[in-house]
This record gives sequence, structure tokens and C-alpha cells, in this order.
Amino acid sequence: MIHELPLLGRTKDAALGAGIDDYCRRLRHYTTLSVRVLKDPGKTRGRAEDLMESEGRLLLKTVPPGAFVVALDAGGGQYTSEQFAALISGWEQRGIRQVCYLIGGPCGHSGEVLGRADLRLSLSPMTFTHDMVRLLLLEQLYRAYTIKAGEKYHK
Repeated sequence: MIHELPLLGRTKDAALGAGIDDYCRRLRHYTTLSVRVLKDPGKTRGRAEDLMESEGRLLLKTVPPGAFVVALDAGGGQYTSEQFAALISGWEQRGIRQVCYLIGGPCGHSGEVLGRADLRLSLSPMTFTHDMVRLLLLEQLYRAYTIKAGEKYHK
């Protein structure tokens, strides 16, 4: 399975960036991971909806044809690590070959992105910075693969 992670802009916090790089390296032992940094459209004057729409269009352009789309969204479903590992196993059993994880900007996702999503995923009811969400998602992907492999990392 290929996990696609298009990111709006670079990770600004060096410590979080180091953690992201570490989990990317670890994950490659289990699966194919493609992380792509997109040019962040940046803050624009005007309405939050306009920013969400421009970010959404940019993110949706990166979704490979036929990919299963997971939008990280505060209103999405929450899963335990074991449930997330089972979800990934289920995708594999269904023949899903690519999963594209979309992390929105500071205002969240546009309706277009949420409409395209096959799954809306919430990592927590709390709010995190985008850099933290990147790290948390990659750590949970790594944890899911170690659970699937029966390794001790999860404990």
C-alpha cells in the first residue's frame, strides 16, 4: 500500500520536523510513503472560506486517481490505535492500493475536500498545530504497522 501525504508548506518547528523525518524513515520499513511539500497558498486577505477553497483545490490536485482519501477533520471519526491498524488491514484486504491523507490549513477543509473524502479522521477532540498533526499522523501510521506486525512498539 502507498500512503500519500501532501503537505501545505514546510514544517516550521525544527524539533517536530526531526520527528516527522524519523517516523517517515521508520515507516518505510513497512510500507511505501510519499510525502510531498506543496507551496502553501499562505494567508490571503478576505474570508476564511476563500482560503479553505484555495487550499482545498491545491490538495485535491495531488490526489492520485483512484486513491482512497482520508481528510483529517475535527468532526471525523476517532479510533484507537488498534482500530486504526485494523482499518488499514481492511483497506489492504479490499485491494486499496493508495491512501491519500489530507491535512487542511488553519481554517480546516473546504466542503469540496470533505465531499471527496472517503473517510474523515479526527486524531483528538483537541486542536493541534498543523506541524503536530503531521507528526501525530505519521506516528499513528507507524504504530498501526507495528501492531499489524505484532511488534512491541505499541506496548
